[in-house]
Amino acid sequence: MTQLPVSRRHALLGLAALPSVAAATPAHPAQAVLTRLIGRRANDFMLDIQPGSAPAYAYDAHGGRVTVTASSPVAAVRGAYAYLSDFGLAHTSWEGDRVALPRRLPQGGSGPVTSPFAHRVYMNTCTFGYTTPFWDWKRWRREIDWMALHGIDMPLAMEGQEWVWRELWRGEGLDDRDLDAYFSGPAFTPWQRMGNIEGYQAPLPLSWIVKKRELQKRILGAMRELGMEPILPAFAGYVPKAFAESHPQARIYRMRAWEGFHETYWLDPADPLFAKLAGRFLDLYDQTYGKGRFYLADAFNEMLPPVGDGPVEGGYGDSTANKEAVAEVDPAVKAERLAAYGQRLHDSIRSARPDAVWVMQGWLFGADQGFWTGDAIAAFLRNVPDDGLMVLDIGNDRYPKVRQTAQAFHGKGWIYGYVHNYGASNPIYGDLGFYRRDMAAITSDPARGRLQGFGVFPEGLDSNSIVYAYLYDLAWNGGTKSLSDWLAGYTRARYGISSPEVVTAWLDIVKGVYGTRYWTPRWWRSTAGAYLLCKRPDIAMADFEGAPGDRAALRAGLARLAAIRHDSPLLRYDVIEFTRHLASLHLDNLIRTALVAYRDGDVAAGDRSATEVRRVTIAIDDLMGAQPCHLAGWIEQARAYGDTATEKPYYERNARAQVTVWGGKGNLHDYASKAWQGLYRDFYLPRWEMLFAALRTGTYNPAATTERLIAWENAWVESKEPVAHRVPSDAAGDAARLLAILS
Repeated sequence: MTQLPVSRRHALLGLAALPSVAAATPAHPAQAVLTRLIGRRANDFMLDIQPGSAPAYAYDAHGGRVTVTASSPVAAVRGAYAYLSDFGLAHTSWEGDRVALPRRLPQGGSGPVTSPFAHRVYMNTCTFGYTTPFWDWKRWRREIDWMALHGIDMPLAMEGQEWVWRELWRGEGLDDRDLDAYFSGPAFTPWQRMGNIEGYQAPLPLSWIVKKRELQKRILGAMRELGMEPILPAFAGYVPKAFAESHPQARIYRMRAWEGFHETYWLDPADPLFAKLAGRFLDLYDQTYGKGRFYLADAFNEMLPPVGDGPVEGGYGDSTANKEAVAEVDPAVKAERLAAYGQRLHDSIRSARPDAVWVMQGWLFGADQGFWTGDAIAAFLRNVPDDGLMVLDIGNDRYPKVRQTAQAFHGKGWIYGYVHNYGASNPIYGDLGFYRRDMAAITSDPARGRLQGFGVFPEGLDSNSIVYAYLYDLAWNGGTKSLSDWLAGYTRARYGISSPEVVTAWLDIVKGVYGTRYWTPRWWRSTAGAYLLCKRPDIAMADFEGAPGDRAALRAGLARLAAIRHDSPLLRYDVIEFTRHLASLHLDNLIRTALVAYRDGDVAAGDRSATEVRRVTIAIDDLMGAQPCHLAGWIEQARAYGDTATEKPYYERNARAQVTVWGGKGNLHDYASKAWQGLYRDFYLPRWEMLFAALRTGTYNPAATTERLIAWENAWVESKEPVAHRVPSDAAGDAARLLAILS
């Protein structure tokens, strides 16, 4: 480490040598983040915050004190955490923290560190259904700290908006009965907000709405204290069915029935009601939570815009609902309709907040490529001022060509990033090499347009934390370290130990699992499920192609990692996590072997494989009791949100549905499947054993078996049977024994 004299820090960072905006004290929010991580030793850090034009920090440690000079509170926290990480003194992750500071802090300096991205963005609209619906303030406080420590300055902040929607629609004459039929259950609110569904698992308890209102006030207060600019919700046009019925002359479209749910209703931005509702929503929101600058409005998330059915003079019009109908639309008419939609969506926000920026997710451009051609995107954006829109181009792990199709969004601001986690499913995957190459390429691309930031947009949290640590490190230091050097620092901070053996183990693990950009099995032949085990059983799955990755490399790296003799809870966590992943892949092979045998009439061979499926499934389920995430915890968290004997089982049913049947009559069942204790033994295994029994006895009928499975799943969701969390007495030994089976 090179020492950086105080006299040079400001010049190197491009900061004026002025008095600190906030020379941090223990009461300062940035300092408080450090205190929550490292306790009283936060007093050894001086955070010298000097506003600058670019995100930057530098740390300088000498005499047992660390001075961090930074351009913002978030950059200061990031700089302090960089020091702790670089010297292996502390680590934070979803799985837990490690803090081990010596009596005297080591000397060294970082030199100037700048981010090539004006903003580092975080979270996905879906995170608020897949992960956070039952979070309390303590859990949110920890996540906001995690954001600051990783240098994130622009998180999505979607909690608490149901209170505002409720006030908006009550002001439009809807009564409690209308609203009870409108709002969906807690774990499904994101799709309610985006207009995909309405009234699923209704009614949403008013107590939940009130709790989220108070929670959002604390969330936004904490974010704003740290200088973050949260992205807030805005009106995108979706209205309750009761509102549509009470306004027969309004230009309202009946939108498609998304994924087997019933239709929803969208108000044309050309209708005078649109601007009125949009402005009123922002007024109510700002009165409740304070003003923001960035407002998210997604009008067409996996919903095709109405472009082919002509103007609506009154009453409902049906939106264009399929590709065949889109193909018949006059391109000039389509372009004009899209241009009008884009302009009026923007104007509805800017008219109410002249300094605001409309934010939209760019997911639709990749998910519905047949509709959103280059010409369609250009038309939608052409009448929007360049400074009036920021596009979150979130899906570059799955749809990497969107920015080329969109010609880098025609001068509009945009954020580049990845979803990575879909549905909060938790197979082990990511692609560290791809991220490194891709982020270097995007920052140097001459066609990048008005690139304003980088973000990670996971639909769910609590898995593959190394991916997020690596990505946000890349967003700050641009990949200046080799992967080997980065892993050496990562493991030293995470475990308190690093060595050639640890790095070699991790390089094998990276080769085995962290070279996969998108987890293809989770949507195999339009059938959701993290692993084959997690999918609703069908004999056709005998043809399952398997999972990506190099299992031999994973097995070798895992064996090396498990052999490290060091007492570290996070090391044990990683060994168990990689073991359950490798065992789940092995389990998928066993299931496929059983299916092939039964299909070919070899009942004895099928029975042998089915017996092994049961043994390995139960062994994995037992082992996963050592991990912090499990079905019992998810249900306990949900029930804790309830205040009455009616609310608690309601929240449990909502939580059970989300991780299993999901909802609707489409193919979303098992979309949010988890490798959790409680689901392997009590949900996935019984379904497969039902199919094996039908195949064994010759009573298998595809349609009838599927009906029985669906009935069983629905009964499981409604079950009141307590779910136990079983902690293994010797998790390390169990992992070793399971690993031996797989060798």
